[in-house]
Amino acid sequence: MDGTEHQYRVSVHWTGNLGQGTSGYRAYSRDHIVSAEGMPTLAGSADATFHGARDRWNPEQLLLAALSQCHMLSYLHLAVLHSVNVSGYRDEATGTMQLNRDHSGQFTSATLYPQVSLVDESQRELADSLHAQANKVCFIARSVNFPVHHEPLAPTDQES
Repeated sequence: MDGTEHQYRVSVHWTGNLGQGTSGYRAYSRDHIVSAEGMPTLAGSADATFHGARDRWNPEQLLLAALSQCHMLSYLHLAVLHSVNVSGYRDEATGTMQLNRDHSGQFTSATLYPQVSLVDESQRELADSLHAQANKVCFIARSVNFPVHHEPLAPTDQES
């Protein structure tokens, strides 16, 4: 690449004022809307553990989703460069967050479990090796301060 910068913009609008503002810890909802120009909105909240809504995306899930998406897109790019024909891709990513006594917290790791289907199964070894490269070039994985692991899994018949 040429060192150019790319700018991104999102809007987060809190919709959780239940009439009393933040007068107490349980007096407000954590609900919010995440939007970007021309994109569908995402209904956001806190994790249910932190009094959020279970049926809305929370920041922790969105971070994990960003890591998984970035890895997949980096992997597919590398597959093309190495002439590996991918016919399917699925990931069931997990993340671990640690809470601290001072009410702070941080992710301590994330693990991606990509299941890649190939047109030519004889390329499996090469295909699996591309995950390490994808991890090195993924913009999001390079931006976080915790390890992002990957453990490729064999695809099941349902995903092919």
